[in-house]
Amino acid sequence: MNPVGKPGKTGALMPVEQALQQLLAMADAAPIREQQRLPLAECDGRVLAQDLVSTLDLPPWPNSAMDGYAICLADWTGEPLPVSQRIFAGQAPQPLAAGTCARIFTGAPVPEGADCVEMQENAVVHADERVSFTEPLRPDQNIRPQGQETTVGELVLAAGTRLGPIELGLAASLGRDRLDVIRRPRVAVLSTGDELIEPGLPLGPGQIYNSNRRVLCSWLKRMGCEVIDAGILPDDLEQTRSRLAGLSAVDLILSTGGVSVGEADFLGIALREEGELALWKLAIKPGKPLTFGHFRGVPVIGLPGNPASTLVTFALLARPYLLRRQGVADVEPLRFDVPVGFTWPKPGNRREYLRGRIEQGKAIIYRNQSSGVLRSAAWAEGFVEVLEGTTLDIGDRVNFIPLSEVLN
Repeated sequence: MNPVGKPGKTGALMPVEQALQQLLAMADAAPIREQQRLPLAECDGRVLAQDLVSTLDLPPWPNSAMDGYAICLADWTGEPLPVSQRIFAGQAPQPLAAGTCARIFTGAPVPEGADCVEMQENAVVHADERVSFTEPLRPDQNIRPQGQETTVGELVLAAGTRLGPIELGLAASLGRDRLDVIRRPRVAVLSTGDELIEPGLPLGPGQIYNSNRRVLCSWLKRMGCEVIDAGILPDDLEQTRSRLAGLSAVDLILSTGGVSVGEADFLGIALREEGELALWKLAIKPGKPLTFGHFRGVPVIGLPGNPASTLVTFALLARPYLLRRQGVADVEPLRFDVPVGFTWPKPGNRREYLRGRIEQGKAIIYRNQSSGVLRSAAWAEGFVEVLEGTTLDIGDRVNFIPLSEVLN
Protein backbone atom coordinates (compact mmCIF):
# COMPACT_ATOMS: atom_id res chain seq x y z
CA MET A 1 0.00 0.00 0.00
CA ASN A 2 1.45 3.29 -1.08
CA PRO A 3 0.34 6.56 0.53
CA VAL A 4 0.19 9.36 -2.02
CA GLY A 5 0.94 12.51 -0.09
CA LYS A 6 -1.91 13.45 2.21
CA PRO A 7 -5.42 12.13 1.67
CA GLY A 8 -7.50 14.49 -0.41
CA LYS A 9 -9.68 17.02 1.32
CA THR A 10 -12.94 15.51 2.43
CA GLY A 11 -14.74 18.75 3.23
CA ALA A 12 -17.71 17.87 5.40
CA LEU A 13 -17.20 14.12 5.03
CA MET A 14 -16.96 12.30 8.33
CA PRO A 15 -14.28 9.59 8.70
CA VAL A 16 -15.63 6.06 9.08
CA GLU A 17 -14.06 5.60 12.53
CA GLN A 18 -15.65 8.80 13.83
CA ALA A 19 -19.09 7.83 12.53
CA LEU A 20 -18.80 4.39 14.12
CA GLN A 21 -17.73 5.83 17.47
CA GLN A 22 -20.66 8.25 17.46
CA LEU A 23 -23.08 5.44 16.64
CA LEU A 24 -21.66 3.25 19.40
CA ALA A 25 -21.87 6.12 21.89
CA MET A 26 -25.55 6.54 21.00
CA ALA A 27 -26.05 2.79 21.37
CA ASP A 28 -24.38 2.85 24.79
CA ALA A 29 -26.78 5.59 25.83
CA ALA A 30 -29.83 3.51 24.85
CA PRO A 31 -29.13 -0.10 25.89
CA ILE A 32 -31.81 -2.75 25.59
CA ARG A 33 -32.13 -3.95 29.18
CA GLU A 34 -35.13 -6.28 29.10
CA GLN A 35 -34.16 -9.92 29.71
CA GLN A 36 -35.67 -13.31 29.05
CA ARG A 37 -34.86 -16.67 30.61
CA LEU A 38 -34.94 -19.23 27.81
CA PRO A 39 -34.14 -22.91 27.30
CA LEU A 40 -30.74 -23.48 25.70
CA ALA A 41 -32.42 -24.65 22.50
CA GLU A 42 -33.85 -21.14 22.05
CA CYS A 43 -30.68 -19.20 22.88
CA ASP A 44 -28.73 -19.62 19.65
CA GLY A 45 -27.72 -16.19 18.33
CA ARG A 46 -28.94 -14.36 21.44
CA VAL A 47 -26.84 -12.16 23.72
CA LEU A 48 -26.09 -13.32 27.27
CA ALA A 49 -27.61 -10.94 29.84
CA GLN A 50 -25.95 -12.29 33.00
CA ASP A 51 -22.45 -13.59 33.61
CA LEU A 52 -22.23 -17.36 33.39
CA VAL A 53 -20.35 -18.47 36.51
CA SER A 54 -19.40 -22.08 37.08
CA THR A 55 -21.13 -23.88 39.95
CA LEU A 56 -18.98 -27.00 39.61
CA ASP A 57 -15.50 -28.13 38.77
CA LEU A 58 -15.14 -29.34 35.21
CA PRO A 59 -14.25 -32.14 35.06
CA PRO A 60 -15.69 -32.87 38.52
CA TRP A 61 -13.07 -35.58 39.18
CA PRO A 62 -9.78 -36.71 37.60
CA ASN A 63 -10.51 -38.79 34.53
CA SER A 64 -8.64 -40.73 31.92
CA ALA A 65 -7.68 -39.09 28.64
CA MET A 66 -7.02 -42.50 27.04
CA ASP A 67 -8.20 -46.07 26.80
CA GLY A 68 -5.53 -47.87 28.80
CA TYR A 69 -4.46 -48.88 32.31
CA ALA A 70 -4.40 -46.91 35.56
CA ILE A 71 -1.55 -47.67 37.95
CA CYS A 72 0.18 -46.30 41.03
CA LEU A 73 3.79 -45.58 40.13
CA ALA A 74 4.86 -45.56 43.80
CA ASP A 75 3.85 -49.23 44.08
CA TRP A 76 5.29 -50.37 40.78
CA THR A 77 8.80 -51.65 40.17
CA GLY A 78 8.37 -52.72 36.57
CA GLU A 79 6.79 -56.17 37.01
CA PRO A 80 3.64 -57.23 35.12
CA LEU A 81 0.50 -56.27 37.06
CA PRO A 82 -2.82 -58.08 37.42
CA VAL A 83 -5.99 -56.21 36.44
CA SER A 84 -8.13 -55.67 39.55
CA GLN A 85 -11.10 -53.83 37.96
CA ARG A 86 -12.49 -52.47 34.71
CA ILE A 87 -13.70 -48.84 34.76
CA PHE A 88 -16.00 -47.44 32.09
CA ALA A 89 -17.14 -43.85 31.71
CA GLY A 90 -20.13 -43.28 33.97
CA GLN A 91 -18.98 -45.76 36.62
CA ALA A 92 -17.73 -45.06 40.13
CA PRO A 93 -14.47 -47.01 40.61
CA GLN A 94 -13.17 -48.74 43.71
CA PRO A 95 -9.86 -47.57 45.18
CA LEU A 96 -6.97 -49.16 43.29
CA ALA A 97 -5.78 -52.32 45.03
CA ALA A 98 -2.06 -52.28 45.84
CA GLY A 99 0.11 -54.13 43.34
CA THR A 100 -2.56 -54.04 40.57
CA CYS A 101 -3.63 -51.93 37.63
CA ALA A 102 -7.13 -51.06 36.46
CA ARG A 103 -8.39 -51.33 32.92
CA ILE A 104 -9.78 -47.86 32.21
CA PHE A 105 -11.54 -46.19 29.30
CA THR A 106 -11.56 -42.60 28.06
CA GLY A 107 -13.55 -40.26 30.30
CA ALA A 108 -13.80 -42.74 33.17
CA PRO A 109 -12.93 -41.55 36.71
CA VAL A 110 -9.38 -42.41 37.76
CA PRO A 111 -9.54 -44.66 40.85
CA GLU A 112 -8.25 -43.40 44.18
CA GLY A 113 -4.60 -44.40 44.56
CA ALA A 114 -3.77 -44.28 40.84
CA ASP A 115 -1.47 -41.53 39.60
CA CYS A 116 -0.81 -42.56 36.00
CA VAL A 117 -2.68 -43.89 32.96
CA GLU A 118 -0.78 -45.64 30.20
CA MET A 119 -2.42 -45.96 26.79
CA GLN A 120 -3.36 -49.45 25.68
CA GLU A 121 -1.04 -49.21 22.65
CA ASN A 122 1.94 -49.30 25.03
CA ALA A 123 0.63 -52.24 27.07
CA VAL A 124 1.20 -55.98 26.59
CA VAL A 125 -1.38 -58.42 27.98
CA HIS A 126 0.28 -61.74 28.82
CA ALA A 127 -1.25 -65.20 28.79
CA ASP A 128 -1.92 -65.03 32.53
CA GLU A 129 -3.77 -61.72 31.89
CA ARG A 130 -1.11 -59.68 33.68
CA VAL A 131 -0.13 -56.44 31.97
CA SER A 132 3.33 -55.01 31.35
CA PHE A 133 4.29 -51.69 29.77
CA THR A 134 6.75 -50.99 27.00
CA GLU A 135 7.45 -47.28 27.51
CA PRO A 136 8.67 -45.19 30.46
CA LEU A 137 5.86 -43.87 32.66
CA ARG A 138 5.55 -40.59 34.53
CA PRO A 139 3.19 -39.26 37.23
CA ASP A 140 -0.12 -37.73 36.06
CA GLN A 141 0.38 -39.09 32.56
CA ASN A 142 -2.88 -39.09 30.51
CA ILE A 143 -4.94 -37.90 33.49
CA ARG A 144 -7.21 -34.90 33.16
CA PRO A 145 -7.16 -33.24 36.58
CA GLN A 146 -10.29 -32.12 38.41
CA GLY A 147 -11.15 -28.55 37.43
CA GLN A 148 -8.90 -28.63 34.35
CA GLU A 149 -11.45 -26.64 32.33
CA THR A 150 -13.14 -24.57 35.01
CA THR A 151 -13.55 -24.42 38.78
CA VAL A 152 -16.40 -23.40 41.08
CA GLY A 153 -16.92 -19.62 41.04
CA GLU A 154 -14.96 -19.01 37.84
CA LEU A 155 -16.36 -16.64 35.21
CA VAL A 156 -16.96 -18.75 32.10
CA LEU A 157 -18.89 -16.40 29.78
CA ALA A 158 -19.31 -12.68 30.38
CA ALA A 159 -22.58 -10.84 29.92
CA GLY A 160 -22.65 -9.43 26.40
CA THR A 161 -21.40 -12.65 24.81
CA ARG A 162 -23.21 -13.68 21.62
CA LEU A 163 -24.27 -17.27 22.06
CA GLY A 164 -23.49 -19.82 19.38
CA PRO A 165 -23.18 -23.61 19.29
CA ILE A 166 -19.91 -23.65 21.26
CA GLU A 167 -21.13 -21.30 24.00
CA LEU A 168 -24.37 -23.26 24.36
CA GLY A 169 -22.41 -26.50 24.61
CA LEU A 170 -20.26 -24.95 27.32
CA ALA A 171 -23.34 -23.90 29.27
CA ALA A 172 -24.75 -27.41 28.92
CA SER A 173 -21.49 -28.91 30.20
CA LEU A 174 -21.99 -26.86 33.37
CA GLY A 175 -25.48 -28.27 33.83
CA ARG A 176 -27.35 -25.15 32.73
CA ASP A 177 -30.58 -25.82 30.86
CA ARG A 178 -31.64 -22.16 30.68
CA LEU A 179 -29.89 -18.82 30.28
CA ASP A 180 -30.80 -15.18 30.78
CA VAL A 181 -30.56 -13.35 27.46
CA ILE A 182 -31.32 -9.86 26.19
CA ARG A 183 -34.64 -9.71 24.40
CA ARG A 184 -34.50 -9.51 20.64
CA PRO A 185 -34.08 -5.99 19.21
CA ARG A 186 -37.20 -4.92 17.35
CA VAL A 187 -36.20 -3.40 14.01
CA ALA A 188 -38.59 -1.93 11.45
CA VAL A 189 -37.27 -2.02 7.88
CA LEU A 190 -38.66 0.24 5.21
CA SER A 191 -37.66 1.46 1.80
CA THR A 192 -38.31 4.93 0.42
CA GLY A 193 -39.27 6.04 -3.05
CA ASP A 194 -42.08 5.78 -5.58
CA GLU A 195 -39.65 4.18 -8.02
CA LEU A 196 -39.57 0.96 -5.97
CA ILE A 197 -41.86 -1.97 -6.63
CA GLU A 198 -42.14 -5.37 -5.00
CA PRO A 199 -40.75 -8.45 -6.79
CA GLY A 200 -43.42 -10.37 -8.64
CA LEU A 201 -45.25 -7.28 -9.88
CA PRO A 202 -44.85 -5.88 -13.41
CA LEU A 203 -42.40 -3.01 -13.74
CA GLY A 204 -43.77 0.35 -14.75
CA PRO A 205 -41.89 3.21 -16.37
CA GLY A 206 -38.95 4.31 -14.22
CA GLN A 207 -39.52 1.57 -11.65
CA ILE A 208 -37.04 -0.92 -10.17
CA TYR A 209 -37.51 -3.97 -7.98
CA ASN A 210 -36.87 -3.50 -4.27
CA SER A 211 -33.95 -5.74 -3.25
CA ASN A 212 -32.54 -3.86 -0.24
CA ARG A 213 -35.41 -4.67 2.09
CA ARG A 214 -35.08 -8.37 1.37
CA VAL A 215 -31.33 -8.21 2.07
CA LEU A 216 -31.84 -6.39 5.37
CA CYS A 217 -34.79 -8.42 6.66
CA SER A 218 -32.91 -11.66 6.09
CA TRP A 219 -29.73 -10.26 7.59
CA LEU A 220 -31.47 -8.93 10.69
CA LYS A 221 -33.15 -12.28 11.31
CA ARG A 222 -29.73 -13.96 11.15
CA MET A 223 -28.61 -11.52 13.84
CA GLY A 224 -31.48 -12.60 16.06
CA CYS A 225 -33.57 -9.45 15.63
CA GLU A 226 -37.36 -9.29 15.57
CA VAL A 227 -38.06 -7.79 12.16
CA ILE A 228 -41.06 -5.65 11.26
CA ASP A 229 -41.27 -5.36 7.49
CA ALA A 230 -42.70 -1.87 7.05
CA GLY A 231 -42.78 -2.04 3.27
CA ILE A 232 -42.19 0.79 0.84
CA LEU A 233 -42.62 4.36 2.06
CA PRO A 234 -44.28 6.48 -0.65
CA ASP A 235 -43.13 9.98 -1.52
CA ASP A 236 -45.88 11.61 0.53
CA LEU A 237 -45.33 13.59 3.74
CA GLU A 238 -48.59 12.69 5.50
CA GLN A 239 -48.22 8.99 4.76
CA THR A 240 -44.61 9.18 5.91
CA ARG A 241 -45.64 10.73 9.24
CA SER A 242 -48.41 8.17 9.68
CA ARG A 243 -46.19 5.20 8.88
CA LEU A 244 -43.41 6.35 11.21
CA ALA A 245 -45.90 7.05 14.01
CA GLY A 246 -47.08 3.45 13.77
CA LEU A 247 -43.57 2.21 14.52
CA SER A 248 -43.29 3.71 18.00
CA ALA A 249 -42.74 0.32 19.69
CA VAL A 250 -39.54 -0.59 17.84
CA ASP A 251 -35.93 -0.12 18.91
CA LEU A 252 -34.76 1.06 15.50
CA ILE A 253 -36.26 2.20 12.21
CA LEU A 254 -33.93 1.16 9.40
CA SER A 255 -34.60 2.81 6.05
CA THR A 256 -32.96 2.50 2.67
CA GLY A 257 -32.89 5.26 0.16
CA GLY A 258 -31.05 7.68 2.40
CA VAL A 259 -32.18 10.97 3.86
CA SER A 260 -31.15 14.08 1.96
CA VAL A 261 -32.14 17.71 1.95
CA GLY A 262 -34.14 17.64 -1.29
CA GLU A 263 -37.69 18.91 -1.57
CA ALA A 264 -38.96 15.35 -2.15
CA ASP A 265 -37.16 14.05 0.95
CA PHE A 266 -40.26 13.43 3.02
CA LEU A 267 -38.55 11.13 5.52
CA GLY A 268 -35.99 13.83 6.27
CA ILE A 269 -38.73 16.45 6.61
CA ALA A 270 -40.62 14.24 9.08
CA LEU A 271 -37.50 13.68 11.15
CA ARG A 272 -36.69 17.38 11.27
CA GLU A 273 -40.25 18.33 12.22
CA GLU A 274 -40.89 15.66 14.87
CA GLY A 275 -37.47 14.60 16.03
CA GLU A 276 -33.92 15.26 15.03
CA LEU A 277 -31.71 14.48 12.07
CA ALA A 278 -27.95 14.14 12.02
CA LEU A 279 -27.04 14.26 8.36
CA TRP A 280 -23.73 12.46 8.01
CA LYS A 281 -21.88 12.42 4.75
CA LEU A 282 -19.24 9.78 5.32
CA ALA A 283 -15.79 9.46 3.85
CA ILE A 284 -16.66 5.97 2.66
CA LYS A 285 -17.18 4.41 -0.75
CA PRO A 286 -19.69 3.04 -1.43
CA GLY A 287 -22.09 4.50 1.11
CA LYS A 288 -21.45 8.23 1.58
CA PRO A 289 -25.06 9.37 2.32
CA LEU A 290 -25.75 7.67 5.68
CA THR A 291 -27.88 9.38 8.31
CA PHE A 292 -28.87 8.95 11.93
CA GLY A 293 -31.75 10.62 13.71
CA HIS A 294 -34.87 10.14 15.83
CA PHE A 295 -38.59 10.26 15.16
CA ARG A 296 -40.55 10.92 18.37
CA GLY A 297 -37.69 9.36 20.31
CA VAL A 298 -37.27 6.27 18.12
CA PRO A 299 -33.77 5.93 16.57
CA VAL A 300 -33.67 6.00 12.76
CA ILE A 301 -30.75 4.95 10.58
CA GLY A 302 -31.02 5.89 6.93
CA LEU A 303 -28.84 3.74 4.70
CA PRO A 304 -27.96 4.66 1.11
CA GLY A 305 -30.23 3.22 -1.55
CA ASN A 306 -27.70 1.60 -3.87
CA PRO A 307 -27.45 -2.13 -3.06
CA ALA A 308 -23.67 -2.30 -2.52
CA SER A 309 -23.84 0.88 -0.42
CA THR A 310 -26.58 -0.65 1.73
CA LEU A 311 -24.48 -3.77 2.18
CA VAL A 312 -21.31 -1.96 3.23
CA THR A 313 -22.89 0.57 5.57
CA PHE A 314 -25.10 -1.97 7.31
CA ALA A 315 -22.15 -4.36 7.79
CA LEU A 316 -19.73 -1.76 9.13
CA LEU A 317 -22.02 0.72 10.92
CA ALA A 318 -25.62 -0.36 11.52
CA ARG A 319 -24.75 -3.92 12.54
CA PRO A 320 -22.24 -2.80 15.22
CA TYR A 321 -24.82 -0.31 16.51
CA LEU A 322 -27.43 -3.04 16.97
CA LEU A 323 -24.98 -5.38 18.66
CA ARG A 324 -23.87 -2.68 21.08
CA ARG A 325 -27.50 -1.90 21.95
CA GLN A 326 -27.61 -5.50 23.26
CA GLY A 327 -24.44 -5.08 25.32
CA VAL A 328 -21.91 -6.74 23.00
CA ALA A 329 -18.52 -5.12 23.62
CA ASP A 330 -16.51 -6.30 20.62
CA VAL A 331 -18.67 -5.36 17.65
CA GLU A 332 -16.18 -4.79 14.84
CA PRO A 333 -15.42 -7.61 12.40
CA LEU A 334 -12.02 -9.26 12.26
CA ARG A 335 -9.71 -7.96 9.55
CA PHE A 336 -7.01 -10.10 7.98
CA ASP A 337 -3.83 -8.74 6.44
CA VAL A 338 -3.46 -10.15 2.91
CA PRO A 339 -1.50 -9.34 -0.25
CA VAL A 340 -3.38 -7.98 -3.25
CA GLY A 341 -3.44 -9.49 -6.70
CA PHE A 342 -4.56 -6.32 -8.49
CA THR A 343 -3.43 -2.74 -8.99
CA TRP A 344 -5.22 0.37 -7.74
CA PRO A 345 -3.47 3.31 -9.37
CA LYS A 346 -5.75 6.20 -8.41
CA PRO A 347 -5.85 7.34 -4.76
CA GLY A 348 -9.20 8.42 -3.39
CA ASN A 349 -10.26 10.73 -0.57
CA ARG A 350 -12.71 8.17 0.87
CA ARG A 351 -12.18 4.79 2.52
CA GLU A 352 -13.12 2.21 -0.11
CA TYR A 353 -14.58 -1.25 0.49
CA LEU A 354 -14.17 -3.29 -2.66
CA ARG A 355 -16.07 -6.54 -3.10
CA GLY A 356 -13.40 -9.21 -3.44
CA ARG A 357 -12.27 -12.73 -2.72
CA ILE A 358 -9.07 -14.63 -2.04
CA GLU A 359 -7.53 -16.63 -4.88
CA GLN A 360 -4.11 -18.30 -4.68
CA GLY A 361 -3.43 -16.44 -1.46
CA LYS A 362 -4.12 -12.96 -2.84
CA ALA A 363 -7.11 -10.62 -2.75
CA ILE A 364 -8.77 -9.97 -6.10
CA ILE A 365 -11.79 -7.79 -6.79
CA TYR A 366 -14.95 -8.01 -8.87
CA ARG A 367 -14.66 -6.41 -12.27
CA ASN A 368 -17.48 -3.90 -11.64
CA GLN A 369 -17.35 -2.02 -8.33
CA SER A 370 -20.40 0.17 -9.02
CA SER A 371 -22.48 0.79 -5.90
CA GLY A 372 -25.55 -0.35 -7.83
CA VAL A 373 -24.20 -3.85 -8.55
CA LEU A 374 -25.35 -6.34 -5.93
CA ARG A 375 -23.98 -9.20 -8.02
CA SER A 376 -20.49 -8.11 -6.97
CA ALA A 377 -21.32 -9.09 -3.39
CA ALA A 378 -22.82 -12.45 -4.41
CA TRP A 379 -19.51 -13.23 -6.14
CA ALA A 380 -17.36 -11.88 -3.32
CA GLU A 381 -16.07 -13.50 -0.14
CA GLY A 382 -15.47 -10.21 1.64
CA PHE A 383 -14.46 -6.57 1.54
CA VAL A 384 -11.02 -5.34 0.52
CA GLU A 385 -10.35 -2.20 2.56
CA VAL A 386 -8.43 0.49 0.69
CA LEU A 387 -7.40 3.41 2.88
CA GLU A 388 -7.79 7.01 1.89
CA GLY A 389 -5.08 8.51 -0.28
CA THR A 390 -3.33 5.26 -1.23
CA THR A 391 -2.51 3.32 -4.36
CA LEU A 392 -1.91 -0.41 -4.61
CA ASP A 393 0.54 -2.55 -6.55
CA ILE A 394 0.44 -6.33 -6.77
CA GLY A 395 1.82 -7.77 -3.54
CA ASP A 396 0.95 -4.75 -1.38
CA ARG A 397 -0.88 -5.55 1.85
CA VAL A 398 -4.49 -4.66 2.67
CA ASN A 399 -7.13 -5.54 5.23
CA PHE A 400 -9.66 -8.15 4.15
CA ILE A 401 -12.99 -8.46 5.98
CA PRO A 402 -14.68 -11.81 5.27
CA LEU A 403 -18.43 -11.66 4.71
CA SER A 404 -18.68 -14.53 7.20
CA GLU A 405 -17.63 -11.99 9.86
CA VAL A 406 -20.65 -9.77 9.29
CA LEU A 407 -23.47 -11.89 7.87
CA ASN A 408 -24.77 -13.07 11.24
